[in-house]
Amino acid sequence: MLESLKERYPGAETFQFGDNRALCDELLALVRSGRKTATCGALRDFATGGEAMPQAGRRDIALDWDGRPALVIETVEVTVRRYCDVDEAFALAEGENDSLEGWREDHRRYFERNGGFDPKMELVCERFRLVEDLAGKG
Repeated sequence: MLESLKERYPGAETFQFGDNRALCDELLALVRSGRKTATCGALRDFATGGEAMPQAGRRDIALDWDGRPALVIETVEVTVRRYCDVDEAFALAEGENDSLEGWREDHRRYFERNGGFDPKMELVCERFRLVEDLAGKG
């Protein structure tokens, strides 16, 4: 299935949301519901040999925790900003929290688990739209 998806979406990168099965499942469900239209990651993770930097207009394939294609998203905007400069509009677009404070707490813990946290760390902030839900296909 992944090969045929890559033929349909040339240049697509593959990635997983979150750093564990429960979080991955939760985030995929939030995208499917339309509540999650943004995501972010530490800029350090996009260094040479790391994840591919998101690009506006590119369609990418989100995998479930077992590596099966789950969703196709299209990046609509990419900005780099410091964690301390993320605003409420972006935090709420991530769909995981009901407040900027909740977003800050959850993301601080996430970054502490995944390479370290600094309030001035740079984040790659991506807004996207759901193109295709692959649930039940394949």
